[in-house]
Parts: sequence; structure tokens; C-alpha cells
Amino acid sequence: MKAWICKSFGDQPNLIEWPDPVAEPGKVVIDVVACGVNFADTLILQGKYQKRPTGAFSPGFEVSGIVQAVGQDVQGIAVGDRVMALPDWGGYATRVATDASLVIPLPDGVDFQSAAAFQIAYGTSWFGLKYRANLRPGEIVLVHGAAGGVGLTAVECAKLLGATVIATAGGAEKCQIARDHGSDHVIDYKSGNIRDAVRDITAKLGKPLGVDVVYDPVGGDIFDQSLRCVAPGARMLLIGFASGTVPQIPANILLVKNVAAIGFYFGAYLEQNPAIAQQGMAEILGLLRDGKIRPMISQKYPLADAMDALSAIRHRTATGKLIIDCCDIS
Repeated sequence: MKAWICKSFGDQPNLIEWPDPVAEPGKVVIDVVACGVNFADTLILQGKYQKRPTGAFSPGFEVSGIVQAVGQDVQGIAVGDRVMALPDWGGYATRVATDASLVIPLPDGVDFQSAAAFQIAYGTSWFGLKYRANLRPGEIVLVHGAAGGVGLTAVECAKLLGATVIATAGGAEKCQIARDHGSDHVIDYKSGNIRDAVRDITAKLGKPLGVDVVYDPVGGDIFDQSLRCVAPGARMLLIGFASGTVPQIPANILLVKNVAAIGFYFGAYLEQNPAIAQQGMAEILGLLRDGKIRPMISQKYPLADAMDALSAIRHRTATGKLIIDCCDIS
């Protein structure tokens, strides 16, 4: 097979011929059709991700494709099945092996590209907002990075859960993307102060004390401003730190305003809560099948250009979701 292989953390991966994976007991081998691109791909290459492979590896956490082989003790999955999966890594390749528990059959009508674009971004937003932040109808959600792959899904999921959405994005084009995907109010963080803008909006909405939930995949100064425009009892949902700066949370503000700072790492949550994982994944797969959510795939890259996709993610120039076409299967 062909794969982008990183031989040690911090090195530039290279696209090379690599031995095919074997379907060991409990494992499934997938011919990869498409692989989603995520900010976490940049982290694992630097050895900064929560999980660290040993030895040479390929990045890539979410794939779709066709089952090529199944190992012993695998039930309910057969060679030739159309599936999506969440391997620990290895998706930037024409073939990948993963635990059978991480493989989900694709319903009729769900194409490979949508499946590769939807799992992590929508899973993060749906599980984070519904199950971690306990978002309730009528609440106000502040979504940061709302034109990015994860932020856009947070806008959509919050609206499906009955919330009013205030979105932040950088520049007129990205702000318009957030509006087009359902944001009720949009703030261009490049042209104004987020804290003051949020307070003005919530005052007009009859909630002068601030927002109820903050969805933050950015961190840094964005988090600091957000903490100063939340209502008492608000929940700060920490998704990631795309700014490169991990906020140091002033605990006195959490204390005085009874605010909860909630960390959410999607992969670990699925492992730790298998019953909720099964329920929630069925929910969002149903939303995808019924057309109630629709991944915005802004660009597709051939496998040979995968590093260009990573560069767009690293420099925060991408909007929507980027995917890699790993092999010519339609």
C-alpha cells in the first residue's frame, strides 16, 4: 500500500510504499476511500497528541472505505461492507487496520466523502454540547472558530438542540459562512472585542448577564474574553487550542460566577462511555442519513497532496472540512 509515514515525532512524513496491514483477531482492514483532516493530525506528528504511537506511523483519525479483510472474533462486519471508522491513526494511506469496535456500517445514501468528513467534527459537537455541556432548548451558545470544520458543526448541532447561537469568525467571508449555516448572530473578532459584542447581543436578547454555554476550540485570549461574558452557572466547553495557547483558568471567576470549565476529548469519551457512545453515534448518523446535517467539504486533496491539507489546517486558512481522497473507489 501507499502511506504518509512519519518515522519520528517532528519529522516531515513521506509518501512511500508500506507493508499492507494484517487482519489480526478483533481487527478489520479497510481499503480507505476518504480520510478526514483534523487539527489533531498536526499534533500527533509532533508527539503532542493525547495518544502517542510507537515507531513509524501515518496520521489520520477518521476514514471511510470498503472492508478488505476481517480478523477472527469479528461479528457483524463482512468483506465488501461500506464502512466508516475511527482508528487511533493510520488514515493517510490506501489501507488501514483498526479495532472492529471502531467500525460502523454506512447506511444507504451516505457517501464515502460525507462519512469521512463527519465523524470527529459532528461527534465532538453533538456529544460535547448534548452530553457534556447539557445544552438545553432556549439557551444561548457562543461558538468560536465558527467557520472551521469543528465550529460549523457546533453551530448546526446547537441549533438542532434548540439553542440561540452567537458565532465568532475572522473576516467577512468566514462570518458569512457562519451565517449561512444557521448562526443567529455573528461577531468578526478581527474588527472588535468579543466580550463587549457578546454582552451587547445578550442584552438585546433579554439575557444581560451573558451566554449559557461557550464552545471553544481556540483557547488563548478567546477563552479569556469568553469567561468575562458568561452568565452565572455557565458551562465553558473546552474542545482544543487551535491558537497554540492553553489558557490558564482563573479559578476565582469560576468560583464567584458558579461557572464550570468542562474538558471534552471525543475519542476518550467514546471509550469511557460505551453506552452513550452507541446512542449518540446512532443519533448523528441518523441526522446525516436524513439530511438534517450536511458536512461542508470545502476542498478535497489527492493522497499525494495530503501535506498541503495539513498546512491549511495548521495555518487556519481552511473553512469547513478538508478530506483526502485516498484511492479511486466510487
